[in-house]
This record gives sequence, C-alpha cells and structure tokens, in this order.
Amino acid sequence: MSSPGDALSGGCQCGAIRYELSDGPLQLYVCHCTECRKQSASAFGISFIVRQAALHLTRGVPKFWSRPTDTGSTLDCAFCPDCGSRLWHQRRGATDTLSIKGGSLDQPVDLGNAAHIWTSRMLPGILLPQGVAAFPGEPDEP
Repeated sequence: MSSPGDALSGGCQCGAIRYELSDGPLQLYVCHCTECRKQSASAFGISFIVRQAALHLTRGVPKFWSRPTDTGSTLDCAFCPDCGSRLWHQRRGATDTLSIKGGSLDQPVDLGNAAHIWTSRMLPGILLPQGVAAFPGEPDEP
C-alpha cells in the first residue's frame, strides 16, 4: 500500500469526501461474502482494518445506512451522499476498529498478504494463492 512513514489517504469516486489515516492497516481482507460482492459489484470486496482513531476526514461528511450481519451484529456503512461510493464499515458498538474499503484508497492495494474470508461463499472459478490465510466465515478481528 505505502512505505513506512507514508500517510495513507483516500476518498470517494467524485472527491466530495476525503480522508487520511494516521496509522497503517492492522489486517487486510479479501471478502467473498454475498454482501461484499453486491457492494463492490464484483467477485469480492477488499477491506482493511484500522484503528478508528486513525481515520481523519479532511473533506465532506458521509451518510450512513445500516444492515444486519450473519454474525448477529449490525454494520454501519459510510458512503458518499453525492456519488454513493462506499468508504468504510463499522460494527455497531465497536469503537476500536473500522473497515476501510480498499478501493477508496489513493494508493494501490497489494493483496499479497491479504487473508481471504467467507471462502465458503466464494464464486466458482476463483483460485486462491497457495499458502494464503483463508477462512470459511468471518475470523476474529485483530
């Protein structure tokens, strides 16, 4: 993603919302769940976990909508009210971490060390790299 010491930044597709991260990711996930596929309109979603305190908005104000999860919690989802780009998710009641959507970063995401989650719902034809961490459901957060 970036070199040590480099700030991570990102935002929505139209640029109305911008953010910076003061700390790097705790974990990087490639998620194969149905919800991530719908949200990304692709074969999987890319998310990375950061400390909530690391997120600093530099422009705009996101809107939120909420949905239930398979694990019984509620997920609050931040998106741009202008272009609709999903920016991050946070499990309701969790105040330590949140999940930034990988496509919202300005810098390319290196998936080489990503853990693949919800592989039980992976689309046919997707091949995981050999030796990659993989979980049939949702792992415990770091």
